[in-house]
Amino acid sequence: MKFRIIVLTFLCVGFVCNAQNRLDKNGRRDGRWIRNDKDGSVIFEGTYDHGKETGTFKYYYPDKTLKIENTFIVPGRICSHKAYDEKGHLLATGFYNQKNRDSIWHIYNEDGALIKIAHYKMGIKEGAHIIFAANGDTAEVATWKDNRRHGRWWKRIGQKGWISGLYVEGLMQGRLAEYGDDGKLIREGNYKDGAKDGSYRYYENGNLVVDESWQEGILGDRKILLHTPTEHWQSIYGIAYFHAKGSTGSLVYLNDGTKLTCSESMDIINERVGRDHFVLIDRKNRVMANIGNINGITRDADGRAILDLDPKPPFVIFPDDDCIKMIQSLKRIDQLDKD
Repeated sequence: MKFRIIVLTFLCVGFVCNAQNRLDKNGRRDGRWIRNDKDGSVIFEGTYDHGKETGTFKYYYPDKTLKIENTFIVPGRICSHKAYDEKGHLLATGFYNQKNRDSIWHIYNEDGALIKIAHYKMGIKEGAHIIFAANGDTAEVATWKDNRRHGRWWKRIGQKGWISGLYVEGLMQGRLAEYGDDGKLIREGNYKDGAKDGSYRYYENGNLVVDESWQEGILGDRKILLHTPTEHWQSIYGIAYFHAKGSTGSLVYLNDGTKLTCSESMDIINERVGRDHFVLIDRKNRVMANIGNINGITRDADGRAILDLDPKPPFVIFPDDDCIKMIQSLKRIDQLDKD
């Protein structure tokens, strides 16, 4: 009797083995398939119909937790897709068409919150892409065509602020505008083929403080507002140096020798002139200089190293190590430009 049970058991095992992982006469997978790794853990399981996936395919992590579940709508071609992390949290749902992302996709974080909705067409971004913040608010909306942004674009900045513009075939075109949490305009400007072109303006508390002109990505001029104490508009190319005056004001020296006493702090002026044209030459006294006004380092009558500036300011800068390194860096950049 025991012998019969043992024989029957082996016959059943053999039947199950023969019933799965089969190939049809043309060498195509057919029927139930289960693939294991070298440790015996199941990698995936599913059913083929003469080489085409059909029904539901499941893929697993090494600990047997479900990783991916693909349910085929059109055998071997179109399937709905669900992806999970190792803790079982749903990460993504969507569709595949011939192994390409297709139609609508939803992406989630580990807490189950929806963080992105995206549209695809055979693996290519096509249609609306919406990103959500952790609290569920919309964080960004863009339209894509042929894997490039194409159409209106909107993105949240801060809590209630936003920035918006228009893309055409992947390049920013026309007006871009940014607003703060208070709804007031922060900046606005024009783009042509992805480059700034025309007027570009910056605002503080809704008031215009920087007015730039651009031509195909090249800055023509940047004019900044200074209170001296009346409103004074000044091109940054006419500014030689500026530094703090007391705890709130600043002194601005122009190339023609004019000295302006401004109510704006040095930090505010530094923001308005921009980071590309001015550098800190005296950390202790907080003196900024236009790069074009720095000649290098020379010696005074006592043999001390001093900064050679043109035009000569009514003060002397004894460069520290940081300043010397900055001058050396500028000289290397100049040499690269000449080469």
